Amino acid sequence: MKQKKILIIDDSALMRRVLSDIISSDDRFIVCDMASNGLEAYDKISQNPGQYDIVLLDINMPKMNGIEFMEGINRLKLKLTVVIVSTIAVEGATETIRLLELGAFDFVTKPNSFVEAKTNVFHDKVLKCLSYAAGLEGSGGRKSSAVVPPKLERNEIKPVISARAPLVRKPHKTVRKDASKLIVLACSTGGPKALQQVVPKLPGNLDAPMVIVQHMPSGFTETLASRLDDLSEITVKEAADGECLKKGTVYIAKGGSQLRIKKGAASSYVLSVTNEPARNGLKPCADITYESLLDSDYEDITCVVLTGMGGDGTAGIKQLNDKHNIYVIGQDASTCTVYGMPRVLYEEGLADVMLPLEEVAGEIIKNVGVR
Repeated sequence: MKQKKILIIDDSALMRRVLSDIISSDDRFIVCDMASNGLEAYDKISQNPGQYDIVLLDINMPKMNGIEFMEGINRLKLKLTVVIVSTIAVEGATETIRLLELGAFDFVTKPNSFVEAKTNVFHDKVLKCLSYAAGLEGSGGRKSSAVVPPKLERNEIKPVISARAPLVRKPHKTVRKDASKLIVLACSTGGPKALQQVVPKLPGNLDAPMVIVQHMPSGFTETLASRLDDLSEITVKEAADGECLKKGTVYIAKGGSQLRIKKGAASSYVLSVTNEPARNGLKPCADITYESLLDSDYEDITCVVLTGMGGDGTAGIKQLNDKHNIYVIGQDASTCTVYGMPRVLYEEGLADVMLPLEEVAGEIIKNVGVR
């Protein structure tokens, strides 16, 4: 297999060496170049576009920082797969979110010390992210054989045929205008950029609350929520423990925590933010959020699954299908950064529609309506 060529951009010689050692330990990748700042890297790329398969990018650098670098690459209209390697400090969250908006594939949090940088945890995170960025499966080095489904029209359910018992997908029922409704959206890699094409299109008088589970560590989701709130008519905020769900508000699950939706006083529902173990390595985990709705009284739950690695969300939606009236929207393969989570949803036969990203907001509005 042809090795994927990697460019490392970091002003720390030590970090460049650590990253180089990690990449060199996997024969699927080769470090073919390094740069100590964005300007040096920009010159290399602009003079010879297409010479690198993946770029590892630091944020804070002299001469040209990570954001300036990405803005320059976008002005040149170059397609570049960029993985951010940033610190986990909250003060860097704004820059990280901005880079994801500019098209960075994903980010890996930079360790706080050299000792941490030499651990297997950081090593594995870097290689896993590179594997997905390069279009390779986790650790096997094989190209992903993604199923590319056709665009499914409303209620045209096409489960993939397999040896297991076929899923009995309950048809979605249209509810009366004053019915209790909720939207729960799950996304991961590519999510911050995808959400910019969904949330700002939602009206402030949306006739349901919306909960978003975006896979992110602690310290980033508040910034993501603030950024989306600035861009949107609808109110967007980070989920707070004990907060009552209100129509026309989007709540983003707090990074590094789990989020459940529980019955409150009278007919209200409240958010429960907990510090508990990850499930399948995920905090927050969409399956946990979906499962928390099993005993709810919502008459219509719109489930949305956008771009992301793995299959988070499908197990929870599958359980909801047994007990609730749900409408399921998946992002199609052609517009996903990583066609993982929507692919699993589709293969389980759970999707009512598989749509291009630009059509997702309209489909949400069509299903829940406005006040």
